Amino acid sequence: MTTTQSSIRLSDMRFYAYHGVMEQERQVGGEYLVTVSVDTDFSQAMESDDVADTVNYATLYDVVAREMRQPSQLLEHVAGRIAKSVLKAFPTVDSVSVSITKCTPPMGADCRGASVELRCKR
Repeated sequence: MTTTQSSIRLSDMRFYAYHGVMEQERQVGGEYLVTVSVDTDFSQAMESDDVADTVNYATLYDVVAREMRQPSQLLEHVAGRIAKSVLKAFPTVDSVSVSITKCTPPMGADCRGASVELRCKR
């Protein structure tokens, strides 16, 4: 068997964070959903059954959580920090996708949220 693509995804991680252009957003905070997907060859882990041979998703979560705790004005900035931190923490990751949704954006619109999405290659 030949593996053509493999990825690990953490979907809709929930965070309460303090991102936003408006001062009130940075004081009161809000709910965010973050999805991160990494492309990495985990064919060795398929055989070994050893977490050391793959991207540990608990550690991946910790990387995302650390960046979400740091306030920023723009979600684009947060997404960029997450992508850089993931690539730094996991040398076997070839590419990373980050999606961040602000669940209640302060813009007077009836919507489920405002999102940014970023895809980066090493």
